[in-house]
Amino acid sequence: MKPGLQIGQQGELVWIVDPIHTITLGLATATQVTVFSTPSMIMLMERAAREALRPYLEPGEETVGVEVSCEHLAGAPLGATVRGVATITGLAKRRVSFDIAAYHGDRLLGRGRHTRAIARVERLLQNLRQIAPNPGASMNIRANSGELPPFATLAVAVSAKVATVTLNRPKSLNAVDTQMTTDLEQFVAWLTGHPEDVRVVILTGAGPAFCAGDDVKELGTLALDDARALSLRQAQLYLAFESLPQPLIAAVNGPALGAGCVCAYSCDFRIASHAAAFGMPEIKLGWTPGYGLAQLTALIGKARALELCLTGRTLTAREAHDWGLVNELAAGSQLLERARKLAAQLLQMPALALRETKRVLHADEGPQSKTAHRLDTDAYLRCLESPDAREGIAAFSDKRAPRFQGR
Repeated sequence: MKPGLQIGQQGELVWIVDPIHTITLGLATATQVTVFSTPSMIMLMERAAREALRPYLEPGEETVGVEVSCEHLAGAPLGATVRGVATITGLAKRRVSFDIAAYHGDRLLGRGRHTRAIARVERLLQNLRQIAPNPGASMNIRANSGELPPFATLAVAVSAKVATVTLNRPKSLNAVDTQMTTDLEQFVAWLTGHPEDVRVVILTGAGPAFCAGDDVKELGTLALDDARALSLRQAQLYLAFESLPQPLIAAVNGPALGAGCVCAYSCDFRIASHAAAFGMPEIKLGWTPGYGLAQLTALIGKARALELCLTGRTLTAREAHDWGLVNELAAGSQLLERARKLAAQLLQMPALALRETKRVLHADEGPQSKTAHRLDTDAYLRCLESPDAREGIAAFSDKRAPRFQGR
């Protein structure tokens, strides 16, 4: 460590509170508030301490937090400018102690104490190389290494290390209800527990549709708390697709709307028949998408995501291909054959390299923003309890155009 570090010196860091820094309180009630979370506040203060030490580090050195205590005294809203301040209070060999504080303007949000140690990056790297990524869970879904469970809404066939799963509610256009959500969670758990037995997954729909979205008729019968819990489960489910050890190929045979569109674009590849269509039509029913917006924006960009979600328009398969939402188009009669050819191509790749490449690509894409789906769900629930949403559900059931009050 370079000389010159003294007690009383400070480090400071300024953040704008974005969704990843927040927690939503009151999730089980009709009244909620989204505020700067305690873990994020502690991270701000710790990183302010890191900034104080940065000018004094030798090449190959870094600082790591070893101890922190903190009081959270006040809240700050989404979009607030917050400031972390760390003041050096003690120097002992390769450890430095701090008083730390966080502010919103002149308002004290939190205060505490923190200790950082000076470490060699090479040694940290050696320690990390001894720890393999945890294969035991995909998001919050724990691995099931047992037998493939029976499913009420999915048809699953496994052959030559390829699992073909068919969304199997054709009379409802494969709309995702509570049972299908449970079945998909169980299937993801089973895939997580069988990385060697199944190396590639093909996902398609029974009948003329891939997936028409959430089951709106069931949604109209759910209490708000149940709708919230279901939406959060579904958000975790589709994010879990990315952390599965197997590449997922969506063979989109027909309309993929709302949750069906999210299901498709959460897969690693999308091959679409010319009969396929893609859209996020929730706004036409009176609410926002409850999850999946970060994945959509990562694929097609903010401008096109705004167009798709604010207008509720439906893209043809060709348009979806032009937008980058679809990798390849195929004739309907050739769709599954083309998906199987891609699966066979992937099976020729080294298994570990395939899994690791998928993992690092999804990690590098910016997974933190994708974990902010609670804000998506909050907006969805606020809309769902509105008169316009009730009118949208009624109009859907009556097969008529809705008459929204907000027009």
